[in-house]
Amino acid sequence: MNSPLPARSLAVAEALAAAGVAGEIVVLPDSARTAAEAAAALGCEVGAIANSLVFQCDGEPLLVMTSGAHRVDTAYLAARLNAGTITRASAAQVREATGQAIGGVAPTGHPAPLRTVVDTALQQYPVLWAAAGHPHTVVPMTYGELLRVTAGTPSAVTPEA
Repeated sequence: MNSPLPARSLAVAEALAAAGVAGEIVVLPDSARTAAEAAAALGCEVGAIANSLVFQCDGEPLLVMTSGAHRVDTAYLAARLNAGTITRASAAQVREATGQAIGGVAPTGHPAPLRTVVDTALQQYPVLWAAAGHPHTVVPMTYGELLRVTAGTPSAVTPEA
């Protein structure tokens, strides 16, 4: 690790280690709050950025790990999940569900497990980069590792994917 980890990233590192994910958290000099910022900092395709988006679905938080190359179609995803309306969570709801701030939400290290969907568009990339609990931290992992650490359901999240 290139510098000490922020407290929120330490919880993520512990959860990743417990799940057997070998990737080491990288501390970036600048924010990686968006997929474009992260891809530019890492020198990878924007589609290889696994965005962590929190929604509200049937009164519960829903974490969607999606490719940075496209947006989640909430109506499409709700139909795929046989769920009611899916709406974007507020910043307060994101922090309550994950213990992390928007722009740094990791796929794991939350206070309690979250229902998670993992975008099948991510499987085309050999290495994915996900936020690691803080806007300046990211961690590499494979699609299989992402599914494992999130206990997520693989699904397309947009009709084009």
